[in-house]
Amino acid sequence: MKRTNPTRRAAAALIGGLALALLTGCTAGALDVIAGKPGSPEETIRVTPEDGAKGVRPDGEVEVRLPSGRLERVAVKQIEGGRPVDIPGVISEDGLRWTPDEDARLELAAKYSVDAVALDAHGRRTARHTTFTTYVPEQRFIGYVKPENRSTVGTGMIVSFSFNRAIEDRAAVERAIRVTAVPPVEVVGHWFGGKRLDFRPRAYWKPGTKVTVDMRLRDIEATPGVYGIQHKRISFAVGRSQISRVDARAHTMEVRRDGALVATVPVTAGAPKTATYNGKMVVTEMYDVTRMNGATVGFTDDDGKGEYDIKDVPHAIRLTASGTFLHGNYWAAADVFGADNVSHGCVGLRDEQGGSPDAPAGWFFDRTLIGDVVEVVNSKDRQVAPDNGLGGWNLDWKAWKEGSALR
Repeated sequence: MKRTNPTRRAAAALIGGLALALLTGCTAGALDVIAGKPGSPEETIRVTPEDGAKGVRPDGEVEVRLPSGRLERVAVKQIEGGRPVDIPGVISEDGLRWTPDEDARLELAAKYSVDAVALDAHGRRTARHTTFTTYVPEQRFIGYVKPENRSTVGTGMIVSFSFNRAIEDRAAVERAIRVTAVPPVEVVGHWFGGKRLDFRPRAYWKPGTKVTVDMRLRDIEATPGVYGIQHKRISFAVGRSQISRVDARAHTMEVRRDGALVATVPVTAGAPKTATYNGKMVVTEMYDVTRMNGATVGFTDDDGKGEYDIKDVPHAIRLTASGTFLHGNYWAAADVFGADNVSHGCVGLRDEQGGSPDAPAGWFFDRTLIGDVVEVVNSKDRQVAPDNGLGGWNLDWKAWKEGSALR
């Protein structure tokens, strides 16, 4: 279907309407068209669906017919809901019938107008305008996507969709989402259950890559009777590469920018009983200050209260959905950093209460992007699950591709 500019479409409609008004105002038959009284030329143009029809199915019949004369032009346009598009079609050789192109399809929950102009045997024009509304499904689904539109992200960013309801026809939904990159690279989807679909390339994005995500979910039936309503496009840019490697045994974090080592920062990782996950984790959220309560992640005392409740954790960078952060720490002794692991699973960098831009945590925070990668090695915990945050880089390419519904 052809896309049209809404402003141009409105202007063309206005100009066309004025031209039609001027044209019909010069003929006796025009009064019949305007009045719409019985026996007027308007009635000779027969439109399906009928004027004002509601609940028309996407595959329903759309047709314009004449008993005699010739159709001069027919325009079927979406005027409300979904994408502003024309429905392409053809007039039969005898000029008596207009039908849409074979691959044309109406959209759900949309209002359409039909404008037809016909000529009678004497060359006099007759016009008709009708509207109809397509079926509005009672149940719809929507996908929430990361990252944000027009954002600049790190090279480890994974495009992640979470859906408001479980998807049964995963292939249809995955097929309706297209992720492309400049320079081009293969991007593949991977399902984590029925409500999450992530996309990534084989390796981290190259710095400077431009990524576009086309969501063509409108009218897609994900589960019987449940249809998508989105048709939108987002884009983001990939910034410089920053990969940070936390060695829990050495109590250090090496920060590499575009492959070059720029700093080695002393850290404290998870204590033996609450070790930090191993593996590749991606920055998904950043807070200059946040509250951390152990009860929210299962660390409670005998009274059910959180083992810790720190109301002003500075420079907090989220690495997993389950609560792993890399954050500033002002309450531990200065000699802990680089020497001992004392946290409840997070990675701590030295900081001051209130957060200092000159402290290691502040320095790192100011140089971090959503989508940067932090990899933890030599910890005594297991590897982070690939669906815990944006942990998909912990799957090799073969395993990742096996999670696609299209392969």
